[in-house]
Order: sequence, then structure tokens, then C-alpha cells
Amino acid sequence: MRNLIALLTSLLALIALPVSAADLTAQLTQFFQARDAQHAAGMTVEIKTPQAQWPTCDAPQFSLPGNSRLWGAMSVAATCGDTRRFLQVQVQVTGRYLVATRLLTRGSTVSAGDFRLQDGRLDTLPARALFDVGSVTDAVVLRDIQPGQPVTLSMMRQPWRVKAGQSVMVIASGEGFNASGEGKALNNAILAQSVRVRMGNGQVVSGKVDADGNILISL
Repeated sequence: MRNLIALLTSLLALIALPVSAADLTAQLTQFFQARDAQHAAGMTVEIKTPQAQWPTCDAPQFSLPGNSRLWGAMSVAATCGDTRRFLQVQVQVTGRYLVATRLLTRGSTVSAGDFRLQDGRLDTLPARALFDVGSVTDAVVLRDIQPGQPVTLSMMRQPWRVKAGQSVMVIASGEGFNASGEGKALNNAILAQSVRVRMGNGQVVSGKVDADGNILISL
């Protein structure tokens, strides 16, 4: 009888053991790769939570808050039936990111030749790092960028498509309606950004800048 009890106790202990490190790591890696297929080949997952706190089923269901980043340190919910545990993980990703090829001074306009793509860890980059040369062509530098420094969205802006005081054409359109008139822009704006315009009669209207510098208003 004692032997039977000991055997049952051992079996229950085995059942309660967390899923193996290799299996859980592989499942988490697959989960994160599905979220970012573009960088799946260079992605690995490191579990920071002690193994004693891991889920105990073979195939836990993973979930993240809706605003979670793609990589870096984060908390993943792992659900087994009615039991949910939270795993702290580090999602590591290697890939190509944008760096400056020379000193880029504040206020200067840049071109594709001022940047290059560099291989490295993407999850350790500053927030909103850039990965495409096309996204910065003709942009204006907002603060000095050192050679080799990763480039982020906050370091530059697109050139003004409309400037305050500039004469602009306002085009208003709606169902069965189309009208246009000239006015003066009251603020600077880049493409697709909102701008306020004072019309010839003194009325102030708001619309969005199109590629030709016109101000579009939808009625």
C-alpha cells in the first residue's frame, strides 16, 4: 500500500512539473515570430521567470496586451485551462537599422546618401528607430546626429509642404459639391497634416495638405 501511495505521489509530481525549457522557449519563439514575420529569422526568446513559476500544461495559450511592443522585455500571459501565469521574457531580434554616415547638424536637409543600414540587435535600439532609407529622404534634422548613431523618428521631420503666410488653394468637396478659393496658410504643415487657412473674406477654415500643396476639405 505504501509503495502504491509513493508511486501515485511521484506521478502527481511529474504531472505538475512545468513544461520543459526547450518546449516552452520554442512555443514562445513561434508565438512572437507570428507577430513579426519580417524579423522571424533573426528572433530568439529568453525566459526570465524561474522555471518553478512556468505553466504546467504542454501547450499553454499565450496573450499580450494590445499595446505591447514587438521586441524587448515584456510580460506574456500563459494560460492553461483556468490557470494563468505571467512570464517575463526578453525577445531578442537581429536585423538592419538606419544609422548616420556623417555628422548631421540641426536644421539641415538630408538625402539617402547621409544614411546606411547596419546589422545589429533591434530590441536594444531607442524607441521609434528607423529601418528604411526612404523614410528620411529630404527630411529636416531636428537635432545633431552623430556618425554611426541610430536614427529615430523624433530626430527629424518631413519638409514643410505649406508654410505660414503662404498663398494656398483651398478645395472643398462633398456629395454633388465642389468649390475652390485662395487663402493664406496660418501655420506650417507637412504632407497630410492639418493646416488653418484664412480666406479672402476673413473666414478661417481647416483642411489637410495634399501632395500639390493644396488644402483639401471634405464636406
